[in-house]
Amino acid sequence: MKKSATRNKKSILIVDDHPMMREGLAQLINHEPDLAVAGEAEDAGQALDAIARAVPDLVLADISLPGKNGLELIKDIQAIQRGLPILVISMHDESLYAERVLRAGGRGYIMKQEGGKKLMVAIRQVLSGQIYVSEVMSARILEAFTGRKSEAHGSALERLTDREFEVFRLIGQGEDTRTMAGRLHLSVKTIEVHRANIKRKLEVQTSSELIRMAVRWIESQQAG
Repeated sequence: MKKSATRNKKSILIVDDHPMMREGLAQLINHEPDLAVAGEAEDAGQALDAIARAVPDLVLADISLPGKNGLELIKDIQAIQRGLPILVISMHDESLYAERVLRAGGRGYIMKQEGGKKLMVAIRQVLSGQIYVSEVMSARILEAFTGRKSEAHGSALERLTDREFEVFRLIGQGEDTRTMAGRLHLSVKTIEVHRANIKRKLEVQTSSELIRMAVRWIESQQAG
């Protein structure tokens, strides 16, 4: 991307493993007078290469990426280019990931269902140095900071690491250990260690009890 052609525009790197989604986002962004797409990537490795090459003003990234997930990508980006704004756009309900994204170093979270107009608001807000989440999520985060946590399971889940949380979510979606290992590019033994740690932290005794808890949690998130 030639800087001379876009020197008055903020440049954005799109990271998403679906080509049609990247194309749609690029069209939306390039139609804006003050924004331009600096490049695209379909996984974390490509994203880090593109950041070094294109030096974007903002990274727009999905949370679900092949291999290394979006949370790990955010941490890697902050390690090599601290302060680079990252806005996550995801199909997952923000209650699943928004707080984790902010803790990892991201500056905002928006769901793909929100549409182009809200996405542009989110992009400009993050570019201006602010944090973007929905009003509902903002209220939840404020409650968390003031110590008014109402959900017992919610506080228990916060004890999980990001990787353990990902495994817990996949358990709730009915994935078996071998499938999870393939999806997360981990060994079966590593997944089993994560499961054991999750059981200990959530104080459940059996695998069937863990599965029931994870399934109920997924259902509660989908119900709103």
